[in-house]
Amino acid sequence: MAGRRRGPVPARREGPPQGHGPIRTCVGCRTRALAEELLRVVAEDGNLIPDPRRRHAGRGAWLHPAKACLDSAEKKRAFPRALRVAGPLGSDLVRDQIGHVARPTDDPVVPGPAGHRKQVDPS
Repeated sequence: MAGRRRGPVPARREGPPQGHGPIRTCVGCRTRALAEELLRVVAEDGNLIPDPRRRHAGRGAWLHPAKACLDSAEKKRAFPRALRVAGPLGSDLVRDQIGHVARPTDDPVVPGPAGHRKQVDPS
């Protein structure tokens, strides 16, 4: 057993975001953030309902207020799974809410690690 590591396992440096409060995971991009940075949505009558005040009863899903995260969550069918409901859910109300909440720094293009888009060979 020469390859076995001994002693405590070091903690990840990535860890939760700095600050106080509950940490939630965005269903679109799967990154963790403070709950105050995310929009809570609930399912009601086959539609997604934005819950910015976090007062609606029932299971909720958390989402960054960015179009890219909403698109990603819909593409992955994350809402029915996270909310434990059958069938597709309408997202028109959430799209409207994101349009009103979107910050000016929101960018529709998610840059890579170097901040550049991936180069594609045209041949």
